[in-house]
Amino acid sequence: MIGQWISLSCGLILFNKYILANYGFPYPLALTLMHMGFCSVLATGVIKGGFAKGIDIDWGTYFRAIVPIGVLYSVSLWTGNSAYIYLSVSFIQMLKALMPVLVFCVGCVMQTEKFSWRLMGNMSIITVGVMIASYGELRFNMIGFIFQISCLIFESTRLALIQILLQRRGLKLTPITSMYLVSPACFFSLLVPFVFIELPKISNDPNVTWSGGIFLANCLVAFGLNIAVYLLVGKTSALTMNVAGVIKDWLLIGLSVVLFQAPVSGLQIGGYLIAFGGVAFYNYNKIMEKQKQAALEAKSEDSLPLVDRGAGPSGTK
Repeated sequence: MIGQWISLSCGLILFNKYILANYGFPYPLALTLMHMGFCSVLATGVIKGGFAKGIDIDWGTYFRAIVPIGVLYSVSLWTGNSAYIYLSVSFIQMLKALMPVLVFCVGCVMQTEKFSWRLMGNMSIITVGVMIASYGELRFNMIGFIFQISCLIFESTRLALIQILLQRRGLKLTPITSMYLVSPACFFSLLVPFVFIELPKISNDPNVTWSGGIFLANCLVAFGLNIAVYLLVGKTSALTMNVAGVIKDWLLIGLSVVLFQAPVSGLQIGGYLIAFGGVAFYNYNKIMEKQKQAALEAKSEDSLPLVDRGAGPSGTK
């Protein structure tokens, strides 16, 4: 299962890079729109067909809680895919090390994270490492850099909103129900800019390359990745996911060098190692905090009188 998730995740990233930068279809908005439309249709089929359990919410909750998350997610995907036109996959993976920093900063602003100087020091180490890696990038492109940083900002804001709009309402979404609810919101929020920004360009581009088989395969990989996440989350721990993510990041850096001849300097690797160490320390602390919290909750539950735990007067349920 872990191998399948790593393969699909790496496959989708490299597939998107190939389509946008090498295949002849430099239209990230159109590609993202296709992904969202395809996932919307298939997720609906999975839910309505009874292969996965859905979730019932009213339209008011949908527009207040789901649509804002969908809009942020769609813009995050759009800008993230746009970065593949200008930057190498290896450098993009290095920039993604900034994700904990932005989640922390946005979380402090939106009060989903608690500020601490210890965490701030950890975030500073990650930031310095990414700055060194960026300085060492041999094919640095400011437009691509802005796209990728924007992607991370939108994504970190989306994660904060999930806590505010969903978790505090008691709504828990699996990847399947997320696709079922969020993908249509993403699709329609991308449809309007696509009509005005990329559709005229595609219509007037004599060099655009189009193959239904290629794009169908790409959409199937995107949907398969979501299914793999759904299965992996239910069968593994957070530690396993983090370890798998580390393997995936280094694998993508290596594959980017081999498949796309992306140059990686020694200074860049050194900077990423610093950032990587900071991210690993951050993830370790997060896992330890969750384990400690779970232990305290279990201890608190064990200390309750039997009658408070739903037991009858004789101690039997």
